[in-house]
Amino acid sequence: MGVPVRLKVAADAGLGVVFAVAVAFQAYRVAGSWGGGYWLFGAVAGASVSVLAVVRHRNRLWTAVAGLIAAALAILATLIVHLPAEPGPATSLALAVLVGSAVRTLPARTACAVAAAGLAVVAGGLLANPGSPVPVLAGLAWLAALQIGLGPRLLAARRRSVAERVRRAERLELARELHDVVAHHITSVVLQAQAARLVTAKHPERTAGSLADIETASSEALAATRRVVGLLRDTAPDSAGHERLGELIEGFEGHGRRAQLRLAAEPSSWPPEVSSTVYRVVRESLTNVLRHARHARAVTVGITQDEEAVTVEVEDDAPQVAARCYRRAGYGLVGMRERLEALGGTLTAGPRPGSGWRVRATVPTRERR
Repeated sequence: MGVPVRLKVAADAGLGVVFAVAVAFQAYRVAGSWGGGYWLFGAVAGASVSVLAVVRHRNRLWTAVAGLIAAALAILATLIVHLPAEPGPATSLALAVLVGSAVRTLPARTACAVAAAGLAVVAGGLLANPGSPVPVLAGLAWLAALQIGLGPRLLAARRRSVAERVRRAERLELARELHDVVAHHITSVVLQAQAARLVTAKHPERTAGSLADIETASSEALAATRRVVGLLRDTAPDSAGHERLGELIEGFEGHGRRAQLRLAAEPSSWPPEVSSTVYRVVRESLTNVLRHARHARAVTVGITQDEEAVTVEVEDDAPQVAARCYRRAGYGLVGMRERLEALGGTLTAGPRPGSGWRVRATVPTRERR
């Protein structure tokens, strides 16, 4: 979710005020130590780079490049003409914003180039004004910009990497089930064909009915295979299914929590991929309660079924806390969402009204057209 426009405008307005104060402070200090109109040069340089920092959202690369060029020209001017050291506090602060923004958002090579250019400007200021503390402040600002830019960038990259790894593992796990899905349905087709051959030999008039049964079984096999055909892997089967839900409940209660299973469905009628998916949704939800809801004392697992889908709801009674603390829809549920979407289902997770947490999954029991 992006940052609201109003919040961006307010943040830039506040940043503009900070820059204005920095420019005024720099001008005041230069006027007090140098006298005359020497303050004007630094004020113009600082204000120019500050304006670029405020409008950086329009083009982060070119605003950063323009700011670095302006700072480099200011340093060059101090070498040619006897002027106060640059980059000054206002320019350094604005450059830190430009460099940090570029490092955080631009492609890796471009971000590295901008960061290196910022270091070159800092080095130029130190060489042009040896012994002055002003370029040292610019160096500290550059280090802060690098940290502020790299921190969120590396964190986002790590989150993407972990999420992708979880998705890949979940897809591989789902692919293992393809063996069971195909074996289950094809076995049914084979048995129907064998029965049809016997029926045809003894009762030829029943051949049409036997062929209809074979057609139905074949259609079911095709529908089930389509749901996971994109995840083909040559791996071993996984037999976890609805019949092990009782084990999950017992294991959860072994940790000193209460759990109740409300089963208003016919699991024996579920296809294998639906059965195993229901099992994994319940398992992941109970695992998340144990890991992230220490104050939850009881959990209710509700499973219902209609003509189109199986619905799983897992609810706990953890006390209400601040919304920002609700982070239980972690990487495990990312994998669950991938699985359900592959089967044409949905998954939602979030706080319940009042207290507790709810995970709700729908798993289609037939192919959706």
